[in-house]
This record gives sequence, structure tokens and C-alpha cells, in this order.
Amino acid sequence: MAHAAQELRMRQQTLLAPRLQQSIRLLQMSALEFTTAVQDALATNPFLEDGEDAEHGNGAASAQNGQEKAAAEDGSGASAAEAATPEPQADFSDAPLPQAEGPAYSGDYPTHVRNDGGPATDLSQWIAAPVSLRQRLSGELGSYPLTVRDRLLAEFIVDALDEDGYLHTSMEELAGSAAFDPAPDATEWAAALKLVQQLDVPGLGARDLTECLSLQLYARDDVPDELRDAALGIVRGNLDRLARNDIAGLQRVLGVDTGTVQCACELVRSLDPKPGRQYASDAPNYVVPDVIVTKVRARWQVVANRHSMPQARLNRTYADLFHRARMDERSPMAQELQEARWLVRNVEQRYITIRRVAEAIVRRQQTFFEYGDVALRPLMLRDVADELEMHESTVSRATANKYMITPRGLFEFRHFFSRELSTDTGGSCSAAAVRALIKEYIDEEDPRTPLSDVVLAQRLASNGVVVARRTVSKYRIQMKVPPAEMRRQS
Repeated sequence: MAHAAQELRMRQQTLLAPRLQQSIRLLQMSALEFTTAVQDALATNPFLEDGEDAEHGNGAASAQNGQEKAAAEDGSGASAAEAATPEPQADFSDAPLPQAEGPAYSGDYPTHVRNDGGPATDLSQWIAAPVSLRQRLSGELGSYPLTVRDRLLAEFIVDALDEDGYLHTSMEELAGSAAFDPAPDATEWAAALKLVQQLDVPGLGARDLTECLSLQLYARDDVPDELRDAALGIVRGNLDRLARNDIAGLQRVLGVDTGTVQCACELVRSLDPKPGRQYASDAPNYVVPDVIVTKVRARWQVVANRHSMPQARLNRTYADLFHRARMDERSPMAQELQEARWLVRNVEQRYITIRRVAEAIVRRQQTFFEYGDVALRPLMLRDVADELEMHESTVSRATANKYMITPRGLFEFRHFFSRELSTDTGGSCSAAAVRALIKEYIDEEDPRTPLSDVVLAQRLASNGVVVARRTVSKYRIQMKVPPAEMRRQS
């Protein structure tokens, strides 16, 4: 009897592990990766059908029943009613569509082609024209008020970057002897390189892997200082220990606890060692919002953007035929049916989790939606995890590469997470709000006498926000704003 119970537990664990792995994998996907994965499943699994197609045919009711049964039979612990409950919708037909920030958004929300004669959105409106690394960086340089000499120095550096985004050419070899008169000194080249390194994605313009990863770590404002210092310790001379997963060795070298070492290792592994490669592909670049945030009757509401993604449902006709045939429950077809049930449940769970996380963000950041970045409140992943009673890693996956469309534009979920800074009055503000204040000061400065980082820190202090000059410099670099000497106009 005990042997039978142990075998049953082992069999349950064997069946449960793949479903949980699939659930985690789907949650951490971006909207486009998720769409591709579901479309592949729809094309290869005979027990799955597109839910939107079913709604236009006579199988809508059976598909919904199949979803309920799949949720009830997969052993996930969630009720069938939760899995089958439709997303609450509000009528936004008369509301103006918000304009998104950045080059990736260029039109209305994409939808499936309608078969009932209703309006359909051209998916090509979501395609951004391919842009090379040099085109992107040169375009960003054009937005800076630089002298001809400073711009030319930066352009030489941009042209010398390889396809991975690295600068392997020495400064002396970048320009010929006749390119500048007088020849630029090391200080000028260093200032130009610093400017290029803060363009677009962090890590570009690095001379080696250590500098590339360090630049990315310095740009992460959502990481506590202790964790960033540990990650920098790994990057600066201990990557070989990371490759061997030598946790004990790293703990001994860094002098931190095991949990911090493990988090630091995960942080370093999440960095991009070749940041320039994302520009190498000729494939179109899409950004599809996962949720839509709209103000309805003075309240901010979150709706999952389901109609831009395929809706997988269990095909009840094929499932019933399979059961009537009394086929072997261990056959390949039985495995296909089980995988179809898992996918239906995990797809629905992904929508629920992302929506709940988005709702928690909106609840805590309502001042942002009213007043903008300057009103962003301090927020950490663990705050949302505690509120929703989720694991912090689940919230991390639910916010990675996820976007929300709002009246203020298109924002990644991570935009709303910012560390807490103290004020001299005993209160607190977010690092994002401090960056917004710095940006306001710089936008209002006299271009003939731009504000140095020291002056910016003094102005922040006069408003009750006390931060060090090096912190101001870090935030200015994160906002891709050049130093005062490169903003000066004669």
C-alpha cells in the first residue's frame, strides 16, 4: 500500500512538473513570443482551436465548456469558474487612443482579422522599419545640442563600433591626422565615449566584456546597492566562478550571504553580453501592449489586451471522439490532449497574473497617471509580491518585457518600479521622480551656462531631496543627458 502511494506521488510529480514549467515559460514571454508559442501550439495540436474563430462559428459554447473542464481536470488548484470567467470589459469606443512613446509604436492596437465584417486593424501599423546600430545612435546624437567638434568625435566612435556594440579601436586610431585641428586630447575622447555609452541601450561602446556588463549594472535603478555591488564583484574578475556556478567560492570572495550571491548570479546572467546584436536582425520590431489602462468615470481601469493575441481553447469535438474511442491513456494522442489542457489553463493563468500585477501597479502609481514621472512613487517588486501574495520571482517574470498602453504613452511595467530615496523632511520619493526633477531643471537651464551636477544636487536639496553629486551624475547618464560641458552653447 505504501509502495502504491509512493508511486502515485511520483506519477503526480512527473505530470505536474511539465505543466508548471510551461506556466513559468509562458509568463516570462513577451507578448510577441507568447503569440508565436500559442500559434505554434494551435498549428500542431489537434485538440486546440483558436477561440476567436470558435466565437464566430457554432463551437463557442463547446469551447468554453472545454476550457472549464480543462481547468477542472488539470489539478492546478484553481476553480473552473476562475478560468472561464471572461475579462471585465469597459466601453472605450469613444475614448481617444493614447499616443505611445518611442519608435516601436506606430498605430492602433492590432487585432485578429474579423470574419464577421467588423473593422480590422492593419497589423503592419505595428511594424517598425529596421534600424541599424549606427543609424540608431547617429539619430540620437542629432537630438543633443553639441558643437560640430563634439558631434564629430562621437560619430567617429559610433562608426567604429562592431556588430556586438563594442569599441575595439584605440582612440588614437579612430580619426586621421587631418580630421581635427587641433588634434583631440584624451579628455575630449573620453567625454565623447561617455556620451556614446549612454545612448540607447546600456553596454554600447564598451571596450571589453567587463565594462559592457558594468555599464548595464549601473543603468539598473531597480537593483539595491548591495546586490549591484555583488554583481559588479562577479563581473570584475569572477566570471569564471560564475561559469562554474561556484557559489561557495563567490560567497568567500565577495563576503556576502548565499542568498545575495545567488541573486547576483541571476542578475549577471540576465545581462546582454552583446547589446549591439539586437540591431543586426532585419526582422520587424513589434511592441504589443499586454494591458490597456484607461480612466473611466474618474477611476483607472486595467483590461487585458486579449484581442491582439490568439485565444487557445480545447476542441471539444476531438476530445469527445478521443474518449469514445477508449484509446490508451498513455498514447501519444493522450499526451497531446493533456498538453492541450495544460496550455488552455496556463494561457488563462498568464492573463490573470499579468492583469493582477498591472492592477497593483496602477493602484500604487495613480499619481503618475495624473501628473507624470515627477509623481512616481517608490515601488519594489517585493511590494507587489506581498500585496498579491505571490512569490517575488513570479512578479519579476510578470513584469519582464510586459507593456501597458496608457493615456501618457506606452510603458514597460518595469518603468513603474523605482527605489526609495529619503528627503530632509523625513518623507520619501522615488528615484524616478528625482530623475524627472533633474530633467526639468536641465530643460529650463540657460544653454550658455548649463547646470553642473553639483548645481543640480544643490537645487534638489533646496526642494528637500538630498542626494550626492555622483547620484545626480548616475541619473543624468541613465537619462542619456550629456554633461554640462557638452551641453554648453556659445
